[in-house]
Amino acid sequence: MIISSTPVVWRHGAYLAQVRTRSTNRVALLHLDASQPVVLEGTASTIWDLIDGRRTEQAILLSLQASFEDQAGQMQSQVEAFLASLAAQQLIEPAGVASQ
Repeated sequence: MIISSTPVVWRHGAYLAQVRTRSTNRVALLHLDASQPVVLEGTASTIWDLIDGRRTEQAILLSLQASFEDQAGQMQSQVEAFLASLAAQQLIEPAGVASQ
């Protein structure tokens, strides 16, 4: 999968509750229509922090590549799959399309 040629900007979902522990870099997310929370740790929590309503998928990926090694060359597909999973759970939603 290739990051879309139309750059999508993601933001946290509107119907979302979150609780964060800074000391362990964990965040618990609950969509108000869900019955179970989603707990993000480590890199997943870092990606969550990068989803700010201003960054495109590509900008998120570039920020991660600057901080983490991608020895297996799979970071792009893993980030895309993670964002798709968050969107499917309504934890993130498109904030719009970035201007080029």
